[in-house]
Amino acid sequence: MISSPNSSTESVVSELFDQSALSELAGRLVEAAKRAGADDADAVAVRGVSQGVEVRDGRVEELERSEGDDVGLRVLVGRRQATVSTNDVGGDNVAKLAERAVAMARVAPEDRYVGLADPSLLAQNFPDLDLLDRVMPSTAELERRAVEAEAAGLAVKGVTKSGGASASTGISGMVLVTSTGFHGSYLRSSQGISMMAIVGDGTGMERDYDFSSALHGSDLMSPASIGRSAGERAVARANPRKVATCKVPVVFDPRVAGSLVGHVVSAANGAAIARKTSFLKDRLGQQLFAKGIRIVDDPLRMRGLRSQSFDAEGVATKKLAVIDDGVLTSWLLDSATARELGLTTTGHAHRGVSSSPSPGSYNLHLEAGELTPRELIADVEQGFYVTDLIGSGVNGVTGDYSRGASGFWIENGEITYPVSEITIAGHLIEMFKSLTPANDLAFRYGTNAPTVRIEGLTVGGL
Repeated sequence: MISSPNSSTESVVSELFDQSALSELAGRLVEAAKRAGADDADAVAVRGVSQGVEVRDGRVEELERSEGDDVGLRVLVGRRQATVSTNDVGGDNVAKLAERAVAMARVAPEDRYVGLADPSLLAQNFPDLDLLDRVMPSTAELERRAVEAEAAGLAVKGVTKSGGASASTGISGMVLVTSTGFHGSYLRSSQGISMMAIVGDGTGMERDYDFSSALHGSDLMSPASIGRSAGERAVARANPRKVATCKVPVVFDPRVAGSLVGHVVSAANGAAIARKTSFLKDRLGQQLFAKGIRIVDDPLRMRGLRSQSFDAEGVATKKLAVIDDGVLTSWLLDSATARELGLTTTGHAHRGVSSSPSPGSYNLHLEAGELTPRELIADVEQGFYVTDLIGSGVNGVTGDYSRGASGFWIENGEITYPVSEITIAGHLIEMFKSLTPANDLAFRYGTNAPTVRIEGLTVGGL
C-alpha cells in the first residue's frame, strides 16, 4: 500500500514532473551554440531525485534525500567536438557556456567519426511505456516498508541479527534537443525495498539478502516477502562446507544467471569491437549458442526498468535479438561506433551531461527454455548450484572466466548442503556452447535470465 502525498507536498511533487523549464533551457543552449559558431550541437538535461530510508533493529539509521538538475552541451565544429556541463539550470550563463564549448571544440583533435545522428533515424513517435508512478511514497511510508521487511527477516527461525533493511523512491529523466530538430523527453520513477539477514556469529557468520525494485509501487514485492526471503536464504547458507577441485556441471540461480547475459552484451558492445578489445570481435554471424537460444534487448517493454523510446542521440529505439537462434546477429551501436565500423546505429547511445554518447543496453533478457529448474538438474550426479558471485574475474579481451562463488552442492539431482569459498572457471565461448536455460524467467531486474546450466566448468575448492 502506498501512501498519497499530503497537500503540502503536492505542488513540490508536481514540479518534479514538469520538465518544461529544462526543455526550454536545452533549446536555448543549442541555439546559443549555433550563434557562437558551432556547425551542430545537442543539449541534454538530466533530472535526478532520490530518497531513501535505512533501518537497523527497528530504528532509522540513515535518511537520505538528493535532488538536482544538470545540463550538458555538446558542440561540433567540423569533425571536432567538445562537451561542457553545468548545474546552473537557471540558464543565466547560456551564451558564455556555448562560447566556451565552441572554443574548446576548435582546439580539440579531429575525429572523422563524430557527428549527430542521421536525421532519418530520429524518433518520430513516443509511445507511452508507463514509466512514471505519480504517487511518491512519503518518508513515513518508506520507513514502514523497511521496518516491516526487517521484522519479517528477523522472524525467520535461525536468523540471529539484521544487516539492515532499506526502502527508497526516486525520479529520473532526460530532455534531449538537437540542432537537427529533435526534441524529446521522458521521466521514470523507481521504488525499492531490500533486507539483509545474518546467521551465526564471528567467523561462522553467513548472510544473504533479497530486494525488489520497480517503476510503480504496485509492482513491488511486499516488504514481508522480501524480509522472509532474505532470512530463509541466509539460514540455508549456514555451516557451509568446502569441496575438492573438480570439473562438473554448474547451475546458475536466476539472481546470478543474468551476469552471463551481461558478458555477452558487453563483448558485443560496438565500442569494444571498434577498439578490437572483445573476444567476440570476429564472430558476428557465428553460432555461439545452441539453436533456440535468444538474448533480447527490449527498450520498449512496458514498465521496464530501463525502457525508453529514444536513445541519447534521439534515435528511435527498437527491440533487438543480439543472439537469435544461437547466432550472434548484431553489435550494440551508437552513431560514432557505427560509422567507424561501416554500419548503422542500432539506437543504443547512452550519455551523461559531461560525456559524449557511447553504446549501452536497455532491458536485457535470456529467453526461457522448456525444462523446469528441477528437470535441469535431475541428471546431475555431482554439481554446483551458484547463488552468489564474487569479484570480477572476467577478461573481455580473451573470454577467460573465473569468479568466486558460493551456493549449494548438487548430488544425484538434488540440491544438498551449502558450500562457500569456491572458484568457478572456464572460457566464455565454451560456456555459451553448453548453456541450457530453464523455464523460470521472471522480469525482476534490468538484466534477467532463468535458471541456467553450463557443462564442465572447473570448480576450485580445497
